[in-house]
Amino acid sequence: MRFQKFGQQTDSNIFNQLDEKKRELAARGVDVINLSIGTPDLAPDTHVMQAVAQAAMQPETYQYSINDTAALVEAVQNWYAVRYGVQLASDEIMSVMGSQEGIAHIAFPFVAAGDLVLAPDPGYPIFTFGPMMAGAEIGLYPLYAEKNWVLDFADIPEEIADRAKLMVVSYPNNPTTAVVDRAFYERLVAFAKAHDILILHDNAYSDIMMDGAQGISFLSVPGAREVGVEFNSLSKTYNLTGMRVSFVVGSRDMIQRFRAFRSQIDYGMFYAAQAGAVAALTGSQDIARRNQQAYQARRDALCGGLRRIGWEVPDSKGSMFVWAKLPEGYRSSVAFVLELMEKTGIICVPGLSFGEQGEGYVRFALVVPPARMEEAVERIAKSDILRS
Repeated sequence: MRFQKFGQQTDSNIFNQLDEKKRELAARGVDVINLSIGTPDLAPDTHVMQAVAQAAMQPETYQYSINDTAALVEAVQNWYAVRYGVQLASDEIMSVMGSQEGIAHIAFPFVAAGDLVLAPDPGYPIFTFGPMMAGAEIGLYPLYAEKNWVLDFADIPEEIADRAKLMVVSYPNNPTTAVVDRAFYERLVAFAKAHDILILHDNAYSDIMMDGAQGISFLSVPGAREVGVEFNSLSKTYNLTGMRVSFVVGSRDMIQRFRAFRSQIDYGMFYAAQAGAVAALTGSQDIARRNQQAYQARRDALCGGLRRIGWEVPDSKGSMFVWAKLPEGYRSSVAFVLELMEKTGIICVPGLSFGEQGEGYVRFALVVPPARMEEAVERIAKSDILRS
């Protein structure tokens, strides 16, 4: 385990740094293939865009939206019941401005300065930065390749678990693409109860599973809502990243305290965004199947293509990413990413950006069509990046 306190890792967001490098390459006339940021290039459904547009034409839409609309709460309740078999009460639901914002703030009402929050390494940066803003100390629990990037609870010492107040867990996992089964969540609930830890589960990618697998909700496990909450996002499932619509659902007590905290810093989600969310949740769900097919085709083109040219990259199991071990001869993920950009115009993210356990890996986002993925593979094949 490693430990961090606020100020130890507050460099500019890696995605901003990569975007600056992208603009530099473009200014030099390089045809950039940007596989860094996980923002869908796929379009939202028309009925969702129409709902947003119609709501935006109503003057009352521009008033403060202090509370979620009844229509939105009901839509989330029905969607969770159908999608996951989870029955939610209205006071077990609240909206946030995207999971990034929600996770950034949720530690504030639950931790005091110096309290311990457990987070994964490798893990998405906001999992650590959010609690650190609240003054928490971060205990980074390791995820290992030889354990398929799935948390082994035995890797968290008992004395550390007993100190912890909160624990961040995320599957399907970003960046490693690992997935877990129901038995894992059963162990997670038991672990949380044994050590009196509150669980924050990020479930942004449960609708982007590969090879016919179905994602599940942490809350579908008995006892889960007694120990934690789950973040679920419309961004990737419905291609609505810019609309910033997510929900935190689960423990009534945690929702109540988080709602009280957010009432001091926020006046609610824009009514037009709420209308779009209702349309997405209550309308045709065929978009989820289309997205799964699209991402799997991209995964197959990239992973299969890289294996064909000698880079042994495993197929992703879930999420919209690919997690690749560095080719033979490389040790620094940052150095590799910079060399790859210069030689091929392809941008990915160094694994070190997700924590020390991510060193030796890079993450690709599946955000261009298969033909463009095949072009990326050919560029890599023609360069000398695969030195062996």
